Amino acid sequence: MTDRKNKIPFNKPFIIGKELDYIAQTISNLHLSGDGPYTKQCHKWLEKRLGCDKAFLTHSGTGALEMAAILCNLAPGDEVIMPSFTFVSTANAFVLRGAVPVFVDIRPDTLNINEKKISQAISSRTKVIVPMHYGGVSCAMDEIMKIAAHYDLFVVEDAAQAMLSKYKRKFLGTLGHLGCLSFHETKNIISGEGGALLINDKRLVERAEIIWEKGTNRKKFFKKEVDKYSWVDIGSSFLPSELVGAFLYAQLEQADKVVANRSQIFQKYYQSLSVIEQKGFIKRPYRESNNHIFYIIVRSTEIRNKLIKYLCDSGISSTFHYIPLHSSPAGRKFGKTSGDLRYTNEISEKLIRLPMYYGMHDKDIKKVVSKIKEFYGTI
Repeated sequence: MTDRKNKIPFNKPFIIGKELDYIAQTISNLHLSGDGPYTKQCHKWLEKRLGCDKAFLTHSGTGALEMAAILCNLAPGDEVIMPSFTFVSTANAFVLRGAVPVFVDIRPDTLNINEKKISQAISSRTKVIVPMHYGGVSCAMDEIMKIAAHYDLFVVEDAAQAMLSKYKRKFLGTLGHLGCLSFHETKNIISGEGGALLINDKRLVERAEIIWEKGTNRKKFFKKEVDKYSWVDIGSSFLPSELVGAFLYAQLEQADKVVANRSQIFQKYYQSLSVIEQKGFIKRPYRESNNHIFYIIVRSTEIRNKLIKYLCDSGISSTFHYIPLHSSPAGRKFGKTSGDLRYTNEISEKLIRLPMYYGMHDKDIKKVVSKIKEFYGTI
């Protein structure tokens, strides 16, 4: 048995700056509910740094996607094109509006939606394309935006994993009409739970504000644009607690430090595992990203399961990633596929995510790499 103290976790939440100070200040201010001073600071940071028209903190990345789905004005039976290799929230947000997810295959290099497969999935009912930037690696956004413009479709970027990743000098989440971020504790910048909706089309800002405020024109009331506020549209309680905003703002202040650290970890993994790839045992990840994930793709499901167990027996926590949505019970019930999903099926059965978190020690990276090399020396 491996001593608990010597175990290497898959993820480790962290404090990097003034998180506890800001939380204490929030309590002192007697404002714990949403849309307080730190929430507003987060909004300003995201708008200025990322370059979006407007940002709204949400209680989760899921909440951001659900807001985006409302803003797309979907009717029951409308279709939304997305990859099957993604988290359930990508599809759920649109299914809740009565829409039908149309699952398209991924590219074998980036593991993102294959932009060349999108046009053939478009029908008269198509309203939205949802590119999900896997591991913070950008989808082919120029091509996707051209397709969307040609067919007059919304583009909602699922940038849950892509905080501070770029595509041609623009931050992911700011290229589509709407972008959705996550600050879940497994992401690069964290607040426990939390997310943000980025508005990149000025026409959507006013309604987004209403939806964010539970369907009321409360914001207009506080701006003295109306003498009282009332229920004017659908919406929900998407606001996070001000405690979440306080924690998140401290993280945003140190965002560049986090990115730099994760880049170092990613590069150490990447360089150290090159020999194993050269021998044909594994495939390493696409490199142009925010270093959110370090994964390897092995040669079979059987090898994947054996390697995960081998690492676990050595006190190292690793995991596979998504079960493709098209093969899940809900995916079969609510969605449909377009074309062959060959790479989605193959890669989902062979991918292993390795431990990666802010502040991961060199000795732990070396141990993970050593055990992988040791495993391949035994088969």
